[in-house]
Amino acid sequence: MKKKNDPTQATVYAAIDIGSNAARLLIKKRNNKTNLFDKRLLLRVPLRLGFDVFSIGKLSAKKEENLTRLMKTYRQLMKIYDVECFRACATSAMRDALNGPDIIKSIKKKTGIQIEIISGQEEAQIVYSNHMECMEDRNGNYMYVDVGGGSTEINLLISGKLVCSRSFNIGTVRILSGKVDDGAWIRLKNEITELTKEYQNINIIGSGGNINKLYRLTEKKNKKKKRLPISSLRMLYDELAPLTPEERCEQFDMKPDRADVIIPAAKIFLTIAETINASYIHVPVIGLADGIIDMLYAKNQASAPDPEEPKKKCKDK
Repeated sequence: MKKKNDPTQATVYAAIDIGSNAARLLIKKRNNKTNLFDKRLLLRVPLRLGFDVFSIGKLSAKKEENLTRLMKTYRQLMKIYDVECFRACATSAMRDALNGPDIIKSIKKKTGIQIEIISGQEEAQIVYSNHMECMEDRNGNYMYVDVGGGSTEINLLISGKLVCSRSFNIGTVRILSGKVDDGAWIRLKNEITELTKEYQNINIIGSGGNINKLYRLTEKKNKKKKRLPISSLRMLYDELAPLTPEERCEQFDMKPDRADVIIPAAKIFLTIAETINASYIHVPVIGLADGIIDMLYAKNQASAPDPEEPKKKCKDK
């Protein structure tokens, strides 16, 4: 029988991902028959924290209020779904916000949710953590690219092995806020060129809501292998870029909070693809929240007691 509040035997997990453009709550339940996770809930709310942080350096009182309200809602939803183990992570916008630490303390006091501001390096490693099970060619050379609102995380995989992780302060909201200069693009291209100079035939694994939307909008793609040819992405970019966000909403059935960020996202993917001479982007439906849950489960399993060993009493702290 599963003991109450025993994380090593938890079956219902949740991840909170507080990004620069949107916040997400993902709830999954472990299926003991298949040993896989079944998705129970995914709730995305476009808080757009980055538009404050990248322009005035901090979250406004209104954004703080909205974030607090959302965390209260997420807390109640986790109770309804009987979540036994969760982790809340904040990324680029909260890393840069001058009042980020104070807001996190306030939210902890008001909601009980402890938000962790994770580094770009850790973010890159988390989003990479569960990609391999989605890949057909697990021994190929790939650059895992996760484009967010405030930053872009990359992982270089050679013959299926993680070689290095990097984080760049180039994101969709940061670009729209005018906070990415030519020097940042040059540094991105130069560093990626240096990282990949010894390797050939590198393609991209794309992560994030924008690349998933771009994949769905593209007509010429490999649906079976979930591959988006770079040539098709370039054609779609050329079609979308001249339009206003309102026109993209009307002609391509986009939400307003997607219609503006999708162009800088496509530009980031195209820039990286052209730098490493990639021919396609593999688009699995995974992201930071999925990686958080996978890491929680792995950590809990690693700390679970061996049933063959005699039980030891915990020492009083």
